[in-house]
Amino acid sequence: MNTITKPQHIGRNISRIRELRGIKQETLAIAIGVSQQTISNIENSKDVEEIKLEQIAKELGIKVEAIKNFSDEALFNYFSHFFDNSTEQVNYNNFSFNPLNKIIELYEQLLQAEKKKNEYLEKLLNKYFNKGQTLEDLL
Repeated sequence: MNTITKPQHIGRNISRIRELRGIKQETLAIAIGVSQQTISNIENSKDVEEIKLEQIAKELGIKVEAIKNFSDEALFNYFSHFFDNSTEQVNYNNFSFNPLNKIIELYEQLLQAEKKKNEYLEKLLNKYFNKGQTLEDLL
């Protein structure tokens, strides 16, 4: 059976990896010295200049090859096998970051955001209580 491989869309790969890393277009744009619109254009491009690709890979913390070889299917297969208790060997060479570390990082970010929200609410409550108001007054 003859299968045709779909050519890689480098811009789409950059977009997916950027999203998985939790990086906004604007943040990536600032890091490599271009506008957010330029990043948008790059992510909509099938091919990307090698120099820009190297800059983007560096800022995403991965290798250029990881961008070129990235696929949602490979990511899905990775997670499918990650929780598989079999002794089957899995090829992790396509990934230059550990998805489990990313999950932990996202959890820590959520925890930090929750702490900041609680601190802000405490400040608001203290501000109103210092004016002699009670909690019932606020409700």
